[in-house]
Amino acid sequence: MTTVQTTVPPPTAAVRPKVVARAGLYGVLALNVVVVTVFFIQAGFASNTLIVLGRLAGLYGALLMAFQLLLVARLPWFDRRIGMDRLTSWHRWVGFGLLFTLLGHAVFITFGYAQSSSMDPVNQLVDLGQTVEGVFRAIVALGLILVIGGVSARFARRRLAYETWHFIHLYTYVAVVLAFTHQVAAGTTFTSSSAATTYWYVLWGVALGAVLLGRFVLPLWRNLRHQLRISAVVPESDNVVSIHITGRDLDRLPARAGQFFLWRFLTRDRWWQANPFSLSAAPDGRSLRLTAKTAGDGTAALRHLKVGTRVFAEGPYGAFTAMHRTRSEAVLIAGGVGVTPIRALLEELHGHAVVIYRVGSDRDAVLYEELRELAHAKGAELHLVSGPVSPDKLAPAELARLVPDIGDRDVFLCGPPPMMNAVLGSLRELGVPKPQIHFERFSLAG
Repeated sequence: MTTVQTTVPPPTAAVRPKVVARAGLYGVLALNVVVVTVFFIQAGFASNTLIVLGRLAGLYGALLMAFQLLLVARLPWFDRRIGMDRLTSWHRWVGFGLLFTLLGHAVFITFGYAQSSSMDPVNQLVDLGQTVEGVFRAIVALGLILVIGGVSARFARRRLAYETWHFIHLYTYVAVVLAFTHQVAAGTTFTSSSAATTYWYVLWGVALGAVLLGRFVLPLWRNLRHQLRISAVVPESDNVVSIHITGRDLDRLPARAGQFFLWRFLTRDRWWQANPFSLSAAPDGRSLRLTAKTAGDGTAALRHLKVGTRVFAEGPYGAFTAMHRTRSEAVLIAGGVGVTPIRALLEELHGHAVVIYRVGSDRDAVLYEELRELAHAKGAELHLVSGPVSPDKLAPAELARLVPDIGDRDVFLCGPPPMMNAVLGSLRELGVPKPQIHFERFSLAG
């Protein structure tokens, strides 16, 4: 029996939560750029222009490195408003900016000192590494960042298992420590005054503290508090399984319909694997449920998990929630197993909703009976759209036929990337305003 919650949506804010969070991040970065520039000017300029440019590039590179840490700290306030997928995407692009600024720092400094000493650039770099404290650590840090940047490039990332890529990426923290100690040892800008030194330590303390809090302290504390265990494993079809999880004080877990966790099932052969699965039912304070497609060796083992298995869950994560509603009525579009957060959202949403469920064939419509029962109880319209990919059954004309007033509704979209891209194109063609379109690309979450 499906429990229907009649959560009343909060009044629409004058400024959207996502805009507030983005403005906050941009503001933090811009303010620190100004502060770093002021301290740089106060410290005075070198006589060699290349050295001046190199020092400035190094300072901005170090600032970008600290900002990168903030982007991947998984702080709940930012994550609920922006979403892990977008924060991860920004982290990636900031990473390329970091790579170029640090390369610029190394090149300008080396050529600048070589110009002054009449040494060739290679010998000058070797000499700096041997004679100037902290420079060798900086060279090692740059090498690590080059390797990490290389494996993060799209062509390389697609060829690596997530666990391999993640392990290599952990060396970023080694590079951070080496770069920071280099700045402390050799950086004239932040040793020129007590105010500059204090600022530098506070900046890095906040960045590293955010990572420690969001990535380690908060997940450990929540899992110790809630003591999650599997209470049931329910096959939904030949290749889809639902896992029910119980624990202590789940009414105090700040999870919402539409969010996901990174789940680790603590068995001998799975404890090291973390998989992102959305909640497939709205949290009720007593249990959690995820529903996953068992495609591949890792997820295929899910159906063999035993009742009582301990679970370590990182989260909740994601901005795919009713927090971002701008209209009183909604359209929920699901493709395949992307129905899981859509089904949970329908349970929480208040107001009229139209649900469109796109599948290859009717037998692929997992959770359909639940969805139909829930739609009936909520007074929502439910459309099951099945058939081959071509012709596109969610083309603009088809969407307009199913939901004539789609431009006046919020649209929540979840499904395979090709289907999502096609629907997003249809929504743009129909003129649905961008603030009314809500989606997340969960693959970026790992």
